[in-house]
Amino acid sequence: MSASPTRDPLPVPDDADALHERVWPVSAHRDDDGALVVGGVTATELAQSFGTPLYVVDEDEVRAHAQRTVAAFRAAADAHGIDVRVYYAGKAFLCTEVVRWTAEAGMNLDVCSGGELAVALAAGTDPARIGFHGNNKSVDELTRAVEVGVGTVIVDSLIEIERLAAIADRAGAVQNVLLRVNSGVHAETHEFLATAHEDQKFGFAMDAAPAAVARIRELRSLSFQGLHCHIGSQIFGVAGFAESASRLVDLHAQLLAGGPIPLLNLGGGFGIAYTPADDPTPIEDLAAGIVEAVARECEVRGIPIPDLAFEPGRAIVGQAGVSLYEVGTVKPVELGEGRQRLYVSVDGGMSDNARPALYGADYCARIASRVSGAAPALSRVVGKHCESGDIVVDREYLPADVAPGDLLAVPATGAYCFSLASNYNYLPRPAVVAVRDGAARVIVRGQTIADLLRADVGAEGKA
Repeated sequence: MSASPTRDPLPVPDDADALHERVWPVSAHRDDDGALVVGGVTATELAQSFGTPLYVVDEDEVRAHAQRTVAAFRAAADAHGIDVRVYYAGKAFLCTEVVRWTAEAGMNLDVCSGGELAVALAAGTDPARIGFHGNNKSVDELTRAVEVGVGTVIVDSLIEIERLAAIADRAGAVQNVLLRVNSGVHAETHEFLATAHEDQKFGFAMDAAPAAVARIRELRSLSFQGLHCHIGSQIFGVAGFAESASRLVDLHAQLLAGGPIPLLNLGGGFGIAYTPADDPTPIEDLAAGIVEAVARECEVRGIPIPDLAFEPGRAIVGQAGVSLYEVGTVKPVELGEGRQRLYVSVDGGMSDNARPALYGADYCARIASRVSGAAPALSRVVGKHCESGDIVVDREYLPADVAPGDLLAVPATGAYCFSLASNYNYLPRPAVVAVRDGAARVIVRGQTIADLLRADVGAEGKA
């Protein structure tokens, strides 16, 4: 990946050490020595205690976003006399501690694999508060979901409808289901992040939904609870959700002729700020705008407003995460016409943050171990992998004296970094450390090379 010539120029910052409040956790600041502090713990202390690369999660930040989001949707729903369920989208970042934090804030949980379900259960989640997603749930996964009493299974195909019905029938259970549909609304996001267009693996086309719902209603072991739609990820503004809601309410109204439909789930995808240029819509405005759009569409059609559900993920954990790296080498590269870029290599890369390589995702960075009076220099933060596309931050201005041994912090890495992490080039996955009130604790252990070798049968007894 390289910078696109059509992208807006990156403004030169007045202060290349400043921490932009929209991007960093609320607790982030610099101490008297210039070191980054998150959750009351300095970056230097974290690196010394746990090494780098390191995922750092501000626990209070996660809890605050969860509480604020639940409050926003409850207020919006209360204004129209309906109930709302807010699910944490576990795929953003799942571990037992985060499950507990979000549950204590009043959130339900959605999972999309047997492994994620196992984490949820290990955290003590009430299965009735779990929604189970996925386009290819296995027989074993669906069987486990029915056995433990998962509250809702979001069905994604005709095959799955029959598969789940047979499993529930054998268990003597009646399984609540939602039908995932594609509203045809294209979120203003990367193609791979847009999930409601027609030519992709998720859900039913709108015109195929009535027949699928009719089949669910024929099956005694399934209970149709409503429709589900997710239009994409990292979305700013209400317009896409409002248009999708219009189409879904129209379908919902048609399906009411066959029986009651208590719920409409409009998914998640609410964006966050990854760079100072990003200006996400406040969650209160999103909640009020989306619920109002549903209410308006129901009023036009003369039907009751169903209860609603939403599934934020990155909006809960994204801003709470900061990744720490150590700088290894710095290399000036001439760009021509008197321009130069510093290539700042760190000890991680696409194995701990695949999003830039997958989506061209933008991030920003700051030196975390000190402040500098040096002039800002156009920089690219790159990883240590054997790939030219191994880019952590494509465009940034760092102090020109950035040097080997400096700690570098990349904010807004709480979502989809740990979840997408790999062992490419045999790099161990980093630990996840939670910080709160000046204390740090490991919530997910990092791997070692010895851990990786233990999985290699041919290396037994030779490590």
